[in-house]
Amino acid sequence: MIASTAADLGLIVRRERRNRGMSQSQLCADAGVSRRWLSDFEGGKPTVEIASVFRVLHALGLAMDVHPAPPPEFDLDEILDAYGRPGHE
Repeated sequence: MIASTAADLGLIVRRERRNRGMSQSQLCADAGVSRRWLSDFEGGKPTVEIASVFRVLHALGLAMDVHPAPPPEFDLDEILDAYGRPGHE
């Protein structure tokens, strides 16, 4: 799973929690966070405390892997159209 925003990470956590059949209250108890905090985190709030994020990930049996982001996708046809396709002038 790739998360490049707070919203992405929140959705991943929500999906994993639900896949495990856990309620927010259960995960909060396991991770030591408030239900309000977890709701904000799952909702994509970008200012959550990182230590709490790691406690939630640990409680779900998840780990975070940080690596360089893939290059942005581009549309070669769009680029060729913008600069003129060879042989189509």
